[in-house]
Amino acid sequence: MSSLPSRDDIRLALADALRSRVVGPDADTKLAMLNDASEPGWFAEDRPIRRVHADASMFIGGMRAILLQSLHPLAMAGVAQHSDYRNDPWGRLQRTADFLAATSFGSDRVAQQAVDRVLSVHTRVHGTAADGRAYSAQDPHLLLWVHVVEIDSFLHVHQLFGESPLDQDGRDAYVEDTAVIARKLGIPSPPTSEKELQDQLRSFRPELASTRNSRDAAKYLLLQPPLSLPERVPYSLIATAAIATLPRWARADLRLLWLPLTERFALRPMGAVITRTIRWAIGDGKLDATAD
Repeated sequence: MSSLPSRDDIRLALADALRSRVVGPDADTKLAMLNDASEPGWFAEDRPIRRVHADASMFIGGMRAILLQSLHPLAMAGVAQHSDYRNDPWGRLQRTADFLAATSFGSDRVAQQAVDRVLSVHTRVHGTAADGRAYSAQDPHLLLWVHVVEIDSFLHVHQLFGESPLDQDGRDAYVEDTAVIARKLGIPSPPTSEKELQDQLRSFRPELASTRNSRDAAKYLLLQPPLSLPERVPYSLIATAAIATLPRWARADLRLLWLPLTERFALRPMGAVITRTIRWAIGDGKLDATAD
C-alpha cells in the first residue's frame, strides 16, 4: 500500500514545476552561474532591486507586465510577428526571469552577457504594424514603454503581495536601480524615482489602444493556453491574480471583466495565497533559489 505524499514531497514537486516552466531544464546551471562570487555584480546585496526581484510575487508581476505591454500597438505588433507566445505561453515569463536574474544577481560578466543577448535579438525585431506604422525593438521610445511597464508591475505587485514591501525611499531606490539596466539597453532617460515612473507611464496613455492583437493575446494567454492540466492550474492562478492588479482602464481595453466585490474579496486575496504558496514551495521566498 503506497503512502500519501508528505509535505516535503508536495513542496519539492511544486518547486520543480515552477523551475521547469519558468526557468527551464537547466535551472541548476543558471543558479550556479548566479552564485559565482568571484566577480562583483551590478548591485550590492542590500539594494532594493535584489529584494524585489527575489520575491515570489515576481511571477504575478511578470504576467501583469505582459498584459499591459500589449496595449501599445507597436509593441504588440512586435510580439505578434516575432514571438511564439501562442505555442509557448510560459516562454516570455521564462525569458524575463532569466534576464532579471542575470542582471540583478549575476556577476558583471553574466549581467552584460544577458544585456548583449537582448540587444542582439532586438536587431531582428522590426516590421510594420497593422495600422501601417513601422516599428523596431531598437526604438528607445518603445524600449522605454516596455521598461516602465515592467518596473511598475514588479513594484506594484511587490507592494501588494511581497514579503517585505518597500517604504518610499526604498521604492525610489528600486526605480533608480532598474535605471542602470535600462540605460545599458539603450534607454537614454529612464525614470529614477517612483514619481518619475508614474509620470512616464501616464505620458504613454495617448499612444495606447485596444486592438484586435491585444485582445486576442489576452484571451489566448488567459483562457486558451496550450498547457496540460497540471501546468494550467498554477498558470491560471497566476494569470487571475495578475488581472486583479491591472488598472481599471487597462481591464476595459483588454475586455477583461471588472467586479469590485470579486476583486476585493476573491481575486486579490488569491494573489496573496498564490504568492505564499510559491514562497512555501521554494523555501525562503527567493526566486533566485529555484526560479532565477
